[in-house]
Amino acid sequence: MTVAASADTAIRAVRAAVYVVPTTFDGEPVRESDGTAEWDSTTVLVVEVDAGGRTGLGYAYTSSTALGLVKDVLAPALTGCDAFATTQAFWNMARAVRNIGWRGIAASAISAVDVALHDLKAKLLDVSLLGLLGAGRDRIMVYGSGGFTSYSDEQLEQQLSGWAERGIRAVKMKIGTDAAADPGRVRAARAAIGDEVQLFVDANGAYSRKQALGMAARFSAEAGVTWFEEPVSSDDLDGLRLIRDRGPAGMQIAAGEYGYVPADFRMLLTAGAVDTLQADATRCGGVTGFLNAAQQCVAWSVPLSAHCAPALHATLAAAAEPAVHVEYFHDHTLIESMLFDGVPELVGGCLVPDQSRSGLGLQLSGRGDDYRKESWGA
Repeated sequence: MTVAASADTAIRAVRAAVYVVPTTFDGEPVRESDGTAEWDSTTVLVVEVDAGGRTGLGYAYTSSTALGLVKDVLAPALTGCDAFATTQAFWNMARAVRNIGWRGIAASAISAVDVALHDLKAKLLDVSLLGLLGAGRDRIMVYGSGGFTSYSDEQLEQQLSGWAERGIRAVKMKIGTDAAADPGRVRAARAAIGDEVQLFVDANGAYSRKQALGMAARFSAEAGVTWFEEPVSSDDLDGLRLIRDRGPAGMQIAAGEYGYVPADFRMLLTAGAVDTLQADATRCGGVTGFLNAAQQCVAWSVPLSAHCAPALHATLAAAAEPAVHVEYFHDHTLIESMLFDGVPELVGGCLVPDQSRSGLGLQLSGRGDDYRKESWGA
């Protein structure tokens, strides 16, 4: 059953565009890699939704094929919806992709639209999105994230030490491309940031179970690593549980960035596979999906960490009680500061959402127009 929309709050239009932005280091194009993938650009889907004379903005990091899903599948599912009925809109979209498959690209497209709908709802009420959701705090800690395996030792040290100098209290690097070289790179990272900054590592599922256990012990003993993300594939729930149970005391095992639907988080939690659950609102269903993951964390007494998209997660993590930090990912910080005005400021190692602005506080800047590749509904 559809919630009846008033003339003032009926969804009037949906628009979407895709931007493809090259990866860079110090302004120069570079290829980046982690333990299991390599890339030279990042694709961003931006969605706008109109109602009541206001426009909501949402985005997701995904494939350009998500644009067609918004046009052909999701926008029709919003027809007749009230802009305030965000829950109904979310489940309308989820049902619309049943025969396509919810996980993956469809989930990211839903995520972008859901964020736009929540941004719109807050704007119609003339409140910040953080205020609408009920602020749990006014800021959230970040950790600097990059340290790609394609970087030279000098680039790795420059990036991580730069974050430490800006007051960021934890930094993360990629490992797993060359297991023999990983301990040396991790020691170099520790030397670059000193002893007061936490050091995280992310294998992106590159290691086998026994290999990961051995590496966990070395990283802890030799460099004081306190966070090991996806030591094995996040699909290997038993492997994650093994490393969580037998790894060093004081080392958090984390996974969840590839959670697309609520059941993905339930499986990680019921398996006891993680010390900290990760969720990415640009994959798991936007505001609706992220808050669902947060509530599952509350039920299981497990902390939550927001994966990438810092301009979005600054607000969502500040609203979520179990959230402990947001990933301040190198590629996304550059892209978001270019595409959008109103990106939250970094203050003392924390992101601070601007609660004086309605909605999420973001608007398209026009500075990324050269990277706009496709659009629909303009």
